[in-house]
Amino acid sequence: MFQEIIAQIDYSFSSPYLATVLGITSIAATLSWRWWKQKNRYNSLQSLPSPPKYWLLGNLPQILAAVKQKKFFLQLFHWSQQLGPMYVVWNGSYPIVVLTKVKVIEDTIINGMRDGSLIRPELLRQAWNDMAGHIMIGETGNEWQWRRKAWNPEFSSSGLSKYLQVISQACEQVIETLKEAVPPKEVEVDPLFVELTMRVISCLVLGIPVDRKSTSDEGSPLEVSKAYEAMSIVGYRFLRQATGEKRWMKYFPTKNSRDYWAARGYLEEFLTPRVDLALQMREQNQSNLLQVSPLFRESMLVKIAAKEPKYNRETLIAECLELLIAGTDTTAHTLSFAVGELSLNPRVFQQAQDIVDQVWQSFGCINAENIKELAYISAILKETLRLYSVASGSTSLQTQRDTVISGKVIPAHTGVSWSMLAAGRDPQVYTNPEVFLPERWLDKSKDTSLPMIHFGSGPHRCLGEHLSMLEGTLMLALLLRYFDWELVKGRSSLEELQQNLLIYPSDKMPVRFRLRNWA
Repeated sequence: MFQEIIAQIDYSFSSPYLATVLGITSIAATLSWRWWKQKNRYNSLQSLPSPPKYWLLGNLPQILAAVKQKKFFLQLFHWSQQLGPMYVVWNGSYPIVVLTKVKVIEDTIINGMRDGSLIRPELLRQAWNDMAGHIMIGETGNEWQWRRKAWNPEFSSSGLSKYLQVISQACEQVIETLKEAVPPKEVEVDPLFVELTMRVISCLVLGIPVDRKSTSDEGSPLEVSKAYEAMSIVGYRFLRQATGEKRWMKYFPTKNSRDYWAARGYLEEFLTPRVDLALQMREQNQSNLLQVSPLFRESMLVKIAAKEPKYNRETLIAECLELLIAGTDTTAHTLSFAVGELSLNPRVFQQAQDIVDQVWQSFGCINAENIKELAYISAILKETLRLYSVASGSTSLQTQRDTVISGKVIPAHTGVSWSMLAAGRDPQVYTNPEVFLPERWLDKSKDTSLPMIHFGSGPHRCLGEHLSMLEGTLMLALLLRYFDWELVKGRSSLEELQQNLLIYPSDKMPVRFRLRNWA
């Protein structure tokens, strides 16, 4: 009997069973060692508050569930309300410190980017560059600097002044659409503003006419609904990857992957002819290309291709796609939220309308000289951004070395993010933070102006800030000049929000417009 037992043991240790046991043990030991190493590296962060974690997975299940429900920004906001001004979220074993105080966010970003203690994390850079190719926001150091230097002049306040006529034409198209819809038809304003902003950015960057009825010979026409759907799919792919989805998963035969490749293919097909033509113009005498329209000759694409030889076909296509996405959703959704808040705040609405009427009575129109008279309209946009920061939860940095934030030592290789929705409601900075009060941005009695961090801070501040404010101010002014309005669904339109890459009203903000008596 004893010999039989020994024989069975010998067989067990010489069979595939042993290899399986050893394999599982090896994997378990490796995972345990990595977990122990990570735990010790980030041990100092254990004292920070954190949402309830899953073993090994940390908060990844909650993060992925929130992204799937398109509520990631709201998850960060709720955690901020529960856990306080600084807390840590665990993406598996990787920690992300989340900040919610305006001054702390601003100082951390500016100082960290200046002294090199904070950079864009590799995961986020890969996610940006994986959308369509290497782009400005996905680069650091010299690769970021030469791109930013090339585009800065085009998006400066002085550089954009020559585009006021283009922006005005696009806004007037919106007004004509609304005139045709009243009364009593309801209008979903978010898609209307998406068309506005996409036509403007496509004209500025690609030289496509803003007039819906006009076409150009440089490439296929702009189909706003198709382009926007494709941009939304590509943007949502970024958000999934930035919050934990692996890069290689886009090659799986899933619906998400098929949608992504179809969307990317459509956008590249739309952009490629114009990029190829711009590069051809760089290599040849532009005067020999008689078929090129004046609008395309003056486009940012042609100018950048001509002055920056480091750009090639692939990187220009990717950069143009980045600018189309960034220049569409941000301003469009902000305008929707501004229209909603104005509807629910009659005092602000009436004051804004009176100011617009005064400018019209004095000048007969809005132009580059008198747009500064609309500071209150610009303040409405800033107040809207404070409460509805459309980019909340989509950006973060990473510590390069041990870094002190608010007296707490944050270890090297830790993610640093922020909830702009929470920061916009910081009572230490914004008095009565839940009240829609544009006047707070015009208060000259204070020693210092309010921090406006919703376009970012430091050298990486949003490239399109001036364009967004110019577009938004002019569009709101024209709406106030011609219409009164009300929200069809009331405050729920401002509360039922979702996030693709950016935050947007899930019901598309239905509004009922009434043409003013004088009009």
